[in-house]
Amino acid sequence: MKIFTNEVKIALVAIVGLVALYLGMNFLKGFNLYSDKLGYNLVFDDIDGLTNSTTIFANGYPIGKVTDIRYDYNKQNKIEVLAKLDPELQIPVGTTAEISSDMMGNVKVVLHLALPSGKYLKPGDNIPGSVDQGAMGEINTMLPTIKQILPKLDSIATNLNKLTADPAIAQSLHNVKNISDNLTTTTRQLNTLLYGLNKNVPLMMTKANNVLDNTQQFTGNLAGIDLAGTMAKVDKTLANVQEITENLNNNNGSLGLLMKDPSLYYNLNSTVANADSLVTDLKQHPKRYVHFSIFGRKDK
Repeated sequence: MKIFTNEVKIALVAIVGLVALYLGMNFLKGFNLYSDKLGYNLVFDDIDGLTNSTTIFANGYPIGKVTDIRYDYNKQNKIEVLAKLDPELQIPVGTTAEISSDMMGNVKVVLHLALPSGKYLKPGDNIPGSVDQGAMGEINTMLPTIKQILPKLDSIATNLNKLTADPAIAQSLHNVKNISDNLTTTTRQLNTLLYGLNKNVPLMMTKANNVLDNTQQFTGNLAGIDLAGTMAKVDKTLANVQEITENLNNNNGSLGLLMKDPSLYYNLNSTVANADSLVTDLKQHPKRYVHFSIFGRKDK
């Protein structure tokens, strides 16, 4: 009688396949059946979708798995999560755990290792935990504030509608458009002016250089003038003018007497008047002064 019949062989193959499948699934999950990992109690108020076999990370590196979840009614309704961690990992006192999830709903546990202080937790010790609310948690926290802001936003929207419906606002916007158009025109004109200035700058610089050269030549000519001799001649001329002025003021000479002696002025004026009268009478009665007679003088 054969011991390994076809039925027995099929049964053995099925058993080996199931064992391999089980080991393979645990291997893919990152769980090693043969590793001697140490257990710590992670204590949470809320586990937010945490399940067995959830991976535990420290600094982004997987260090263990969640192996059991217990609701402890004797410890203020705390939830204890048994975590199997790598035995080579030393966990400093003060370390905390945090449950976080991504946008796809994948949940993980993150250990925030405290700074090394020489004191470390032992297997079986408790590690306090919390839940990272993420973006949704922040939104939930902001909801009361948003509810308070909404009436104000509605009031602002109403006022904005009133403002936009105001004809004065429309006119102001039209004026702003006109100002903008004017600024555009002014800018274009300035650009044209600047282009002309840039074009004429070389010619202007040439003229400026010529002016500077002429100025330099003029200052050189001034430097060559005998200023001392010129000033001496000017002083001499001023002295002569002063002397003439003093002579006039001191009644020296005919001109000084004429300017200072009134009687001389009046006599001269009288003489001129008499001469003028004589000339006038001579013109009117020339026969009184000139007589020609072939037969001699005849008395009047």
